[in-house]
Amino acid sequence: MKIDKISFLILFALLSTAVGAAPKPIPDPPSLKADSYFLLDFDSGRVLAEKNPDKHIEPASITKLMTAYLVDKAIADGDITADELVTISEKAWRMKGSKMFVEVGRQITVADLLKGLIIQSGNDASIALAEHVAGSESAFAGYMNHQAGLLGMTNTSFKNATGWPVEGHYSSARDIAILTRAVIRDFPETYRIYKEKEYTFNEIRQYNRNRLLWRDDTVDGVKTGHTEAAGYCLVASALRGKMRLISVVIGASSDKARTQSSQALLNYGYRFFETHRLYRANEVLKTARVWYGDREQVAMGVANDIHITIPRGRYQELEAAMEIDSEISAPIRLGQELGMVTVKLDDEVIVNENIVATQAINDGGLLVKALDSIKLMFR
Repeated sequence: MKIDKISFLILFALLSTAVGAAPKPIPDPPSLKADSYFLLDFDSGRVLAEKNPDKHIEPASITKLMTAYLVDKAIADGDITADELVTISEKAWRMKGSKMFVEVGRQITVADLLKGLIIQSGNDASIALAEHVAGSESAFAGYMNHQAGLLGMTNTSFKNATGWPVEGHYSSARDIAILTRAVIRDFPETYRIYKEKEYTFNEIRQYNRNRLLWRDDTVDGVKTGHTEAAGYCLVASALRGKMRLISVVIGASSDKARTQSSQALLNYGYRFFETHRLYRANEVLKTARVWYGDREQVAMGVANDIHITIPRGRYQELEAAMEIDSEISAPIRLGQELGMVTVKLDDEVIVNENIVATQAINDGGLLVKALDSIKLMFR
């Protein structure tokens, strides 16, 4: 199949302004006293910094991100509702560690328990919700591992809904970032709860343990964790302008250290990188001639939004090329692959994405086919 190659530049200012200017080097990430860390751009998925990203660690209370995710999924699937009542079991009531301070036998709404889980990091709320969704905490752990597999969390194994230390319960900095990205993307309404600084239940006021919520107003989540083996852990997310970053710090020496390390990672990402949406999903990027169809032109674009994260100040240096099939014949189905768009910075490929039909083209009939056959002969 012949391919016509169409080269073009993604420029919003004259390229000549960048000619001759050497790009500024990107410094190494800050040196952090943590067992592992991970810095991810939310939209593009680009990793900006990492240390031991796949090392198995105790996720501690960060586990509750998956618990909350599955509760939200159960609500979205219609299995439960946010306002239905959950009866607190003795197991939930007796659970040690951080608590929402629910009472055995009391009935509490799913919505209230979800707030207690997210803001107060209540182990009792976690177990109550797990039992309500799956019948038992052990069955819920099976749901957790299934969902982890669907999300691509390849270094994670859940044994409970709380993060209470037990053999075989582990995750990694990368997997935690993957899960956090899913929480923000799939359930934005619930994600708003993660920035709430306090919650009062049963006349007991408790404060969110994420200290970044007080020191950086661009931070709107996410979750802390701490056990003796795991050390002090924090997964955080911030939104500055239209750029959202997710940082994960595992194994810091103190609450203060995990807060400072997370802040340093976020500041590094925003200082030296920028994220842009190059193309919108189904936006028409090009039209091309169609043969043998009921229309002569087909509109083309990309199936999903395309974001890129690049060194700050180098947007004008991006180069893109489209490769479109030179002979496109009907019928064409919606979403059919018709070419490729590639975006480079220097010699690095930033984007390599299929170009697809944004409309369907039907067969044009015998007369159209006959006429187009003649036209192609003299093309």
